[in-house]
Amino acid sequence: MNWFHQLKAGVRHWLNVVDEHSIHSPFFFDFYNRVVRGKTNEPGLEKIEKIRLHLLTDTTPMSDVDLGAGSHTLNENKRTLADIASVSLSPRDVVEFYYRLIHYVDAHRIVELGSCLGITTLYLAQKADTQVFTFEGSRALANVSLTNYEYLDQKNIHLIEGNIDSTLPDFVQNPAKISFVLMDANHRYSPTMKYFALLMRRLDEKSVVVVDDIHWSAEMEQAWEELRHHPLVYGSVDLFRCGILFFDPALNRQHFIWSLN
Repeated sequence: MNWFHQLKAGVRHWLNVVDEHSIHSPFFFDFYNRVVRGKTNEPGLEKIEKIRLHLLTDTTPMSDVDLGAGSHTLNENKRTLADIASVSLSPRDVVEFYYRLIHYVDAHRIVELGSCLGITTLYLAQKADTQVFTFEGSRALANVSLTNYEYLDQKNIHLIEGNIDSTLPDFVQNPAKISFVLMDANHRYSPTMKYFALLMRRLDEKSVVVVDDIHWSAEMEQAWEELRHHPLVYGSVDLFRCGILFFDPALNRQHFIWSLN
């Protein structure tokens, strides 16, 4: 990650952020107040946060783990589970936002690209009527995630292990529609565009796609710009940490830049 790029992107984003007073769309006004600015008060989520705390203190050595674009932030020769958790787990405010989002759009079939250690997956699975299909390329990380799912006896999570370049094309052969997608696997231009094109086969106008780390690098910003201008994208939100894509023609191609915090 280029820290100078991140700094410039952060300043540029902050200068363009608007609040609810600049939102004229009834849908996005409601979305902003209930999801982006909403609060999550669900005691049942504390069981997941206890797992997060355990991961952040677990000194189990980890090897043969490729974290993709973020891996250079760790010492390759001295890496523990806690090290990986410290750089890869999404903050609580972000996963709580995802929790509110899947309830708001009433998601039923969820796809997550990048299970990592399973914390975000567990949040996505807390909606009772969902089935979550989560993809992870690292066997070591997949094993940790499976342990966490089993610990909470989470029956609605289906982990698909292996290279996403191979597993995702097979998955989209299933004609079932996908309600919600979280793309958090490979923060590079080409894989992002490739995975989006594959997933588009199973999206409809009520689907929602979240792309993580859209300002991570210049190539991720390029991917985000192209995605939000896709012919079938009719609404988008830039929260800096992530971007959200909507496909409902009734939204009339609106784009917003907001702050999640």
